[in-house]
Amino acid sequence: MSEQEQELKDNLKGYKEKINPLSKATLKWDKDLIFSGRTQEGYEIDFDAHVQWGCKPTDSLLLSLAGCMGIDVVMFLQKMKMDFESFRMDINGERNATPPQFFKKIEMVLHIAGKDLNRKKIDRAVALSHEKYCSVYNSLRKDIDVSIKYILEEKELSGNAGTHIPS
Repeated sequence: MSEQEQELKDNLKGYKEKINPLSKATLKWDKDLIFSGRTQEGYEIDFDAHVQWGCKPTDSLLLSLAGCMGIDVVMFLQKMKMDFESFRMDINGERNATPPQFFKKIEMVLHIAGKDLNRKKIDRAVALSHEKYCSVYNSLRKDIDVSIKYILEEKELSGNAGTHIPS
């Protein structure tokens, strides 16, 4: 194991070990096919089969996957001391045509901008999330085809690179 790999392993010690193994949520029917969900922390999300008052549950699944992997990857890159200015992920899902209309294929494209971006570090950060840390990914069907690509943009850094994601 290289010195950099050992340093990363040491930095990740304890990551996600303090997660409560029991998650709770409440879903309440509002009207028609509109539901309101509330997490145990009090955050709300609205679901609507007709997508007029809320998102489709399948859209929230894609966003949950992107959010979980995005949090992991950004945190890992910060721990690896990679200088990046911005991070964005586009995610596309292809569903089975007939019920159950599960996701057959998901494509994620990471857009990362920064100075002297290191593809090997990005590969490692994505692999750690994908193989070990992303709870959402590891809760999906095992036969789903997930592909992850990167678009790297060389960019001069501002004074707070890698510490926040601009909106």
